[in-house]
Amino acid sequence: MQAASTMPDAPANAYPKLRSHLFDDSGGVGYHLRALRHRHTLWAPFIAQVAGWLNAWQAPTAHLVIIGPSGGYALDEAFLERFARITVLEPDPLARLILSRRFPGLRIEHGELDCLSGREGPQWLARLYPGASLLFANVLGQSPALTEDPRWTDGLRAALHAHHWASWHDVLSAATPPLADTDRPLEPAADITTLATRCWRWPTEVCDHDSFGLVGRQDGLALWQLSSAQWQIVEWGAHAP
Repeated sequence: MQAASTMPDAPANAYPKLRSHLFDDSGGVGYHLRALRHRHTLWAPFIAQVAGWLNAWQAPTAHLVIIGPSGGYALDEAFLERFARITVLEPDPLARLILSRRFPGLRIEHGELDCLSGREGPQWLARLYPGASLLFANVLGQSPALTEDPRWTDGLRAALHAHHWASWHDVLSAATPPLADTDRPLEPAADITTLATRCWRWPTEVCDHDSFGLVGRQDGLALWQLSSAQWQIVEWGAHAP
């Protein structure tokens, strides 16, 4: 049973809509160029770990909504084929084109909802896709909502508590190589400070993405070497109602 929404009554088409863009600090054209260069080399261990997470995720619905997949560089075709219907919420028009070309055998719909816009975005996501499983594809760690509104994460969990949903997202990043091995999953961490001190030593500057424990549980951690001078610690979590 779906939980009642706390949103005021509003027309079904009154939801916040994505604005197309090709350039972004964490995506866009620059990200596609990085993917072209590194997807089969530096990124390969991380992509393999994401594939393992996705294949183990038991999402029982026929409909999957993917939020922010970019060109789908870390998505696995065998995983996607489990769903009869796939909807993508992605603002980058080039990413949408790349995604469709990477998976030509899949019918992919493109939605307009900006579910990361303001406090009501997650509620709109639950309202518009009541029977779908939801996958946040490395987007929440870059969402301004997490830092601009301390209650946004709690609102996200409340809005989606009746859905099957999962996310992989950046929790830490640095321009200095970590102590961890990029080819091995990281051990679970009780808190962000423990994780940071396990992977780096002072005085390294480490960015906290305010997303640790975001789903409400931690089902995996991985190290991603994004480029020759950028490393991310990525968390995976999955929620079942």
